[in-house]
Amino acid sequence: MRFPLSSLRRTAAGAVLLLAAGLSTLSPAAARAEATEVRFARNLGLGYLPLYVMQDRGLVEKHAKAAGLGEVTARYTPLGNPTTITEATLSGNADFGAAGVPAFIIAWDKTRGNANLTGVAALNAQPAYLNTNKPTIKSLKDFTDKDRIVVPSVRASYQAIVLQIASEQAFGPGQHARLDPLTVSLSHPDGTAALLSGRTEITAHFTSPPYQDQQLQNPAIHTVLSSYDVLGGPASFSALWTSAAFRDANPTLYKAVLAALDEAVAFIKADPQESARIFIRIENSKLPADTVAALINHPEINYDLTPRGIGTFTGFMARIGSIRNKPADWRDLFFADIHDRAGS
Repeated sequence: MRFPLSSLRRTAAGAVLLLAAGLSTLSPAAARAEATEVRFARNLGLGYLPLYVMQDRGLVEKHAKAAGLGEVTARYTPLGNPTTITEATLSGNADFGAAGVPAFIIAWDKTRGNANLTGVAALNAQPAYLNTNKPTIKSLKDFTDKDRIVVPSVRASYQAIVLQIASEQAFGPGQHARLDPLTVSLSHPDGTAALLSGRTEITAHFTSPPYQDQQLQNPAIHTVLSSYDVLGGPASFSALWTSAAFRDANPTLYKAVLAALDEAVAFIKADPQESARIFIRIENSKLPADTVAALINHPEINYDLTPRGIGTFTGFMARIGSIRNKPADWRDLFFADIHDRAGS
C-alpha cells in the first residue's frame, strides 16, 4: 500500500514531536549523568585557604546536593609544585588545579586548542616576600653566583615570574633572566626549613604566607622585597582552573564548585579565627591560631574571587616569550561565569 507523501511528512513530524516530548520528561540526571567525584590539586599556604575551608566544611558536597546531584565526593590533594599541579589536571588525575596566577597563565597558553585549561576564579591577593638569611643582601644586586634562591617552580611560579620582573627593574631591559641561574625549585615547607637551617647553599626564599612570616620570626632573616612593591600594588596571587571539557560535561557540578568557593570566601571574612584553625588542622601546622588569624586579617591580604592585575603578568610574560598567546583581556583566561566582576 502506498501512502501520500503529505501523510508521511505528517507522521514523521509527529514522531519527532513525541520524541521531543519524551525527552523533556527525563530528569537532568537521566539526560546527562554528571561526575560523582571531583578532585582538586592545590598548592600549599594561605593563598589557597578557600580550598582548605571547602574541604573542611564539605562545601562542594553541600552545594552539589542542593543542586540535585545527590552524593558527590570532593577530594583534595596538596602538591608543592605548580608544574606538578598542571600535569595532574592534564593527565586526568585532577579535575581542578590551584596554583599561582603565572603558572595558571602558562597552563592556559599551552593548552589552547586542546585541553583548554581555563580559569574558574582567583582565590586571593597577597604579597610574597623574598627573604634571606644573609646580612649582606639588601637588594637583588647583592646576590652572587654562590647564592641560591628557592621558588616553588623555576620560571613558572608566581615567585619566579615576579623575580624576573624585579630583575628587569633592577638591572635594566632584557635582564629579566639575570637571576634565573640562582633559582631552585622546592616546596614552601622544604624551602623554609633550608633557609632557617643556614647550613645549605640556600640563602634566600621567595615564598608566601604563612611561611614567610614564620621565617621572619627568626632575627637572622630579613626581607629583600615584596611582590607588591614590584607589581605596583595588590594583585591576585592564586587561581583555580579546570578544563573546558570538564565544565561542559558537568555544568551543574561546576556551578556547585563556584558556589562553594563563594561560600568559603564569605566564611573566611566572617570567621578568620575558625578559618585559621581549619588551616592548622589540615596542614598539621604548629603555628598558633591567633598568628594565622592575624595573617588572614592582614590589610594586605584579601580573599576575593575577582581576578586582579592579570594584565600585568600577561603583558610581561608575552613580551619575554613565556607565553605565545597574549590575551586581549583578563576575561579571555576565565570562564564566563565571573565575567561580570570588575577584574583587571
